Amino acid sequence: MMERLKARRDFLKAAKGHKWAAPGLVLQAQKQTQTQTEPQAEARVGFTVTKKVGKAHIRNRAKRRLRSVASDVLALAARPGYDYVLIGRAGTISRSYTDLTRDLETALAKVHAQKTRDAHKRRQASQKQG
Repeated sequence: MMERLKARRDFLKAAKGHKWAAPGLVLQAQKQTQTQTEPQAEARVGFTVTKKVGKAHIRNRAKRRLRSVASDVLALAARPGYDYVLIGRAGTISRSYTDLTRDLETALAKVHAQKTRDAHKRRQASQKQG
């Protein structure tokens, strides 16, 4: 079981990271800061669904579905030392479980690809300056 994000400040930090929107969910990922990171810090995950999606019972059902998908996918694919926030969308409830799983797997791949692209751009910029 992964550690959960509960504090608002952790959600806000994750919001500053990379994002990927899929039909069933939005994934935000941010590397934990050095003060939080111990050697091989465990990945943490948080869940949120806005009132735009529906009333409380609908939002709760969406969060339950996100928790279930995250326990299957993030247990295998999450990188240590990262904070992940899954944001429920209107499609979270209507999409099939396999589609939600595929959405999260794709979002993880895209978010981590953004991170490697950014690192590559920084290296190129520093080489041009030097």
